[in-house]
Amino acid sequence: MSSEKTMTLSIIVPCFNERAAIADTIEVLSKVLDKSETDEIIVVDDGSTDGSFEIARDLKAHHPKLNVLRHESNRGYGAALKTGIRRAQGELIAITDADGTYPNVRLPDLVNEITDADMVVGARTGENVNYSPIRRIPKFFLQHYCRWITNQPIPDINSGLRVFKKSVIDRFLHLLPDTFSFTTTITLAMMTNNYAVRFVPIDYSQRTGKSKINPIRDTIRFCQLIFRTGIYFAPLRAFSPIIACLALAFLGCAAHDVFVAHNLTDKTLVFLTLTVNSLLFVLLADIIDKRIGR
Repeated sequence: MSSEKTMTLSIIVPCFNERAAIADTIEVLSKVLDKSETDEIIVVDDGSTDGSFEIARDLKAHHPKLNVLRHESNRGYGAALKTGIRRAQGELIAITDADGTYPNVRLPDLVNEITDADMVVGARTGENVNYSPIRRIPKFFLQHYCRWITNQPIPDINSGLRVFKKSVIDRFLHLLPDTFSFTTTITLAMMTNNYAVRFVPIDYSQRTGKSKINPIRDTIRFCQLIFRTGIYFAPLRAFSPIIACLALAFLGCAAHDVFVAHNLTDKTLVFLTLTVNSLLFVLLADIIDKRIGR
């Protein structure tokens, strides 16, 4: 199915309690691969307790390209993806969810776009996007913060339908989290390291079954992780708002000392010290980041 016939494809499908949708997902992906003899589908069951693993395992008899792996306990979305990536034989890796939300029939379009890119993301900006309004609010702020970190437009920071080159993902695999933030982190990691990332508009459907995401808990985790990722990959841009606030506080205190108090106060010296030390620390971190590379 790839436009680059020499590049083989492995499709990774993490699965946790998706009994209602896993069979249909496998059927659709099998049709997508169609006549390919070298591509593969890897379902990674992440400790399901509803029989999802048994359903996927039984389908293996009818789908020779299907491999089914299993975690004995639930380790997380990112952990399941990393297990699949490590076992994958393909030069290209595609990931998608098992819940029927993503239009997996669009995978060939994403693969065709990777000819001159390192990762192609299916951005949920198509005409038919069924996305919870509650989840849109934190995502709006997260995407704008990520745009600030990368200094590039990001239509969809954490889409679960994407294709990337295995040679590239292997460089970041040890940094990627075991949680739902896997996709957010790899997007930031690749964009801040000047890899070519392309976004293709796709639709997004209502999921089959119950969502595993806790909006409040996972949004807090997203924020924590993105801030840490920003510090790791783009320390200068991540810390610049904090340094700017410290500098403004220093200037405000200095103006008060000069025009009102007519004396240099301890508060002004504290803000001056914090501003200078923070700036030097961030500059050093940025230099180290540039020298080490990824």
